[in-house]
Amino acid sequence: MIGCIGNILWIMLGGLPLALGYLTGGLLLCFTIVGIPFGIQIIKLGHAAFWPFGKEVLPVRRPPGCIATIITILWLLVFGIPFAIAHLVLAALLCITIIGIPFAKQHFKLMQLSLLPLNYELV
Repeated sequence: MIGCIGNILWIMLGGLPLALGYLTGGLLLCFTIVGIPFGIQIIKLGHAAFWPFGKEVLPVRRPPGCIATIITILWLLVFGIPFAIAHLVLAALLCITIIGIPFAKQHFKLMQLSLLPLNYELV
């Protein structure tokens, strides 16, 4: 019940533009052959940004391969660090008020996911 209310408030107070931004960026990247792996990860982030309450970030249980390691390094340099900084700034701004602290926790969760999306999943 609390997760449902949290998700509704999240959408009304800024989660919808965040999720739509992730989804739009992911779809645009999927139009290129090289950008498809990155686009898929950004679409996953968009889904996570749409309903973050009541979910948990867990490490993936499969060992990373050579290609996954290369994609992770490229992701970290191109998308991961800017997305993580954006979520960190938003979380810091939300922590100013007591009411914003639950939303800041969700941004910290999304920050972890956006930094290394191949190594974590939202369950």
